[in-house]
Amino acid sequence: MKICVYGPGAIGGWLAAAMAKGGIEVSVVARGAHLKAIRENGLTLELPDDRYTVKVAASDNPAELGPQDGVIVTVKAPSLPSVAGAIGPLLREDTPVAFLTNGIPWWYFIGHGGALDGRSLPRLDPNDGLRNAIGRKRLIGGIAWPASSVPEAGVIKMSAGAARGCVIGSPDGQPHPGLDLLEKAFAAGNLKLTVAPDIRDVIWEKLSFNLSAGPMCVLTTSPVKDTHVEEALVRTSRQVMTEVSALMAAMGRNVPIDQEKVVAGNRVLGHRPSILQDLLAGRPMEVDALYSTPLELAEMVGVTLPTLETRIGLIKVRARQAGLYNG
Repeated sequence: MKICVYGPGAIGGWLAAAMAKGGIEVSVVARGAHLKAIRENGLTLELPDDRYTVKVAASDNPAELGPQDGVIVTVKAPSLPSVAGAIGPLLREDTPVAFLTNGIPWWYFIGHGGALDGRSLPRLDPNDGLRNAIGRKRLIGGIAWPASSVPEAGVIKMSAGAARGCVIGSPDGQPHPGLDLLEKAFAAGNLKLTVAPDIRDVIWEKLSFNLSAGPMCVLTTSPVKDTHVEEALVRTSRQVMTEVSALMAAMGRNVPIDQEKVVAGNRVLGHRPSILQDLLAGRPMEVDALYSTPLELAEMVGVTLPTLETRIGLIKVRARQAGLYNG
C-alpha cells in the first residue's frame, strides 16, 4: 500500500512516521528545512515513552512521488490553495484523499444535503480549486485530536491525545471504499482511527473545543492551562461554547458540548494550540478556517456571536500586526 502524506508537520509527520514504521510505503510532500532534514536524517517521532526515526520518500514535487493508493492532506488552511494545483500527479481515479484539517473545512457543504448543499466557501477554496482538483468521489473529511508540535526540522513531538487519534468520514455519510483503505493504513501504524457516520458532528465538536481556549491562547501567547487560571477567562470560555452551540443548532447539528469536561481539560492542558505555534514561528495563521468562517456561517443562518466576534476581531488585528494574515 502506498500512502502519501501531504504536509508532514505536527499531525502529518506523526501519521507518516507511524505508518512507515508499520510497514506502509509512505511518501511525504514537504518543503524547506523540514524537507531537507527528512531527506538527510529521516523523519523522527518523539512519543512520551518512545523515540524512533524512519526513512520515507520526500519531495516538494508530487510528480516525483507518482500515483498513490491514498493521500492524507494535513497542511494548514492557508496552504490549501497551493495543494489544488499540485496534487494531481498523486491521484488515480479511485485514490481517496482525506483532509485532516482544523476549523470549518473547505468542503463543508459538499454532500451536506438540504438548502445549503453544494455551497462554496471562497475564503477557504478560492475559485473552487480544491473542489475541481479532488472531486466528490475521492473526498474524505476528517479531524485529528492529538496535540503535537515540530520542535525542529524533521522531528515531530507528541504531547497529548494520541490515544484519541483521528476521525474520518465521507461527506455524505455513505460507505466509501477509501475509508476501508485508510483504516488498514492506520491499523498498520497502530494509530487510533474512528470512522464517523456524520463527520460534521465531529468537526463541530472539535471546533467548539478549539474555540473554548484557542483565541485566548493567541491573544496572551500562553498555553491552554494558563488561560484558565483567571476565572473571568473561564467564564468567557463557557460563553463562547454557548454561542457555538447556538450556531450548531441553527446549522442543523445536534452536538452536545459538555462544558464542564472541556473546562476541566483546559485547566491541565499545557499545549500551545497550532495557531499559536504558527504565530510564534512567524507562519501564516489559520484565521479564516478557525475564526472567520464560523462568523460567516453565523451570518448565513442569522445567529449572533458577540463574545466570539470580539475575540476574533482582536485576533485579526494581532495576526495582521505580525504580518501573518491579510484578510
